[in-house]
Amino acid sequence: MGERGGEVHDDGRQKVADFVGRWFAVLVLAGAVVGLLLPEQTSLITPHVSLLLGVIMFCMGLTMRPQDFAVVARHPKAVLLGVVAQYSVMPLLGWGIAHAFGLPPLLVVGMILVGAAPGGTASNVIVYLARGDVALSVAMTSISTMLAPFITPLIVLGLAGSTLPVSAGDLFLSILQVVLLPVVGGLLLRLFADRFVVPLLPLMPLVSVTGIVLVVSGVVGANSDAVLTTGLLLALAVILHNTLGLLIGYLVGYFGRLPDSARRAVSVEVGMQNSGLAASLATTHFEPVAALPGALFSVWHNLSGAAVATFWARRAPGTPRSASPPDRGGLPRPRRA
Repeated sequence: MGERGGEVHDDGRQKVADFVGRWFAVLVLAGAVVGLLLPEQTSLITPHVSLLLGVIMFCMGLTMRPQDFAVVARHPKAVLLGVVAQYSVMPLLGWGIAHAFGLPPLLVVGMILVGAAPGGTASNVIVYLARGDVALSVAMTSISTMLAPFITPLIVLGLAGSTLPVSAGDLFLSILQVVLLPVVGGLLLRLFADRFVVPLLPLMPLVSVTGIVLVVSGVVGANSDAVLTTGLLLALAVILHNTLGLLIGYLVGYFGRLPDSARRAVSVEVGMQNSGLAASLATTHFEPVAALPGALFSVWHNLSGAAVATFWARRAPGTPRSASPPDRGGLPRPRRA
């Protein structure tokens, strides 16, 4: 009886994970709509954005294992290309598009923050569905997240320092508190209490997605007037930012002569950002309106990611002439968050 009951519970948790993964983009979009319809109520969430992001990052840490970093030793070129592209292509695109669209200074900073953020927490699932190199995707997400406290403040200072006053030290401390420490805490808990953590892993998507939906709803609610006045222009800027990131990410892998499965992973990792972190930093260190690009990016990149995954899922990865496919043995399960 006990074994049968355990199987039922495991099946139920897996159904929750599957449901959340399948409807992630729709849930985030619904959160944004609720923010617009109930701005006074949802804006009360804004002061708690950093806490919510910390919970999301802790859940991400729980899904990580030391072997997720082993792909760096096996395929250093692919990881290096991807991480460098992520921290160069996306910030420059955010800065360039924001100025080209003539966005106000706070939205310029918001676009730069999105571009300077590490990999998105849903990217591993998208790469998995797109028949890409999941091991490479997990490694890129993990490494870019670990580097964020050091690299993100410098990028924001360099690109936005002339637009608004930026304290790189304060940004460093914020990312340390809401990203690095929770991720490392989750990783250590998984390492030393694996038998207790593993049964809970199917529930992590529900916790993470709930957090992301609340962040988006709160930011949109706090900026409902700005959404209605600059929403279309900003939405176009966000869509262009994400689309060019996906395209250039793929081209980086192509010209780097990576296998097609790795190109898909690099494309998704470059194009999908941890926009929740961008929204949190904008809310904490600037004004709530600066968090709007991050909120809209959270909505859009999950929709575009689902579309990209659907397109690639129907096409088996090819292999360039001079490259051989990476070792796909022992791929980690994608993180559904």
